[in-house]
Amino acid sequence: MSDRSARLRVSNFSISLDGYGAGPEQSLENPLGIGGEDLHTWMFKTRAWLAMQGMEGGEEGLDNDFVGATFAGIGATIMGRNMFGPVRGPWPDDRWTGWWGENPPYHHPVFVLTHHPRPPVRMAGGTTFHFVTEGIEAALAQAVAAADGADVSLAGGAGTIQQYLEAGLVDELHIAISRVLLGGGERLFGDGLGRLDGYACSDLTSSASVAHARITRTG
Repeated sequence: MSDRSARLRVSNFSISLDGYGAGPEQSLENPLGIGGEDLHTWMFKTRAWLAMQGMEGGEEGLDNDFVGATFAGIGATIMGRNMFGPVRGPWPDDRWTGWWGENPPYHHPVFVLTHHPRPPVRMAGGTTFHFVTEGIEAALAQAVAAADGADVSLAGGAGTIQQYLEAGLVDELHIAISRVLLGGGERLFGDGLGRLDGYACSDLTSSASVAHARITRTG
């Protein structure tokens, strides 16, 4: 994959001050775990986020700029099965189609990592979920082909990002460090993630709500 032209980017991945990208006890009622939604309150008040929900108003500035760039230049997305939904094991039926309703915010092909095959799910607005059972490199190859020259977004969750980081496949990782302490959940760094050789922090800035760190592949 080193010769691919598309970059693999992580945008606006929020973590707590103690390093968690999701809270404990993730469930249908708490998809981000207990307290996990608090990680993202910084973006909910931005003009770009509200525009994505079909609403007006909101704050401008640094945080808004990061949110507004989320899908800029992106032609496909990769995510883990845990981010797609709470269903585990073999798919019992085709009823679950994601957390986002009939018109998900992606509007391009999305590749979901899973151990269990499932036919593609076509949604309103141009989003199609494809289910990849052959592993992270196969998902990336399919996403790069579907992106047709644009970049690929790696949406999460934390475990999925860890796999791509360990394989040296992430080109840019933007993390937003929120003013929240979760005390447990799913860590982005640690919990078996090896040394991040070949990566460095290329930019660090902050607003009143959150610190933004950009980590880029240097190797």
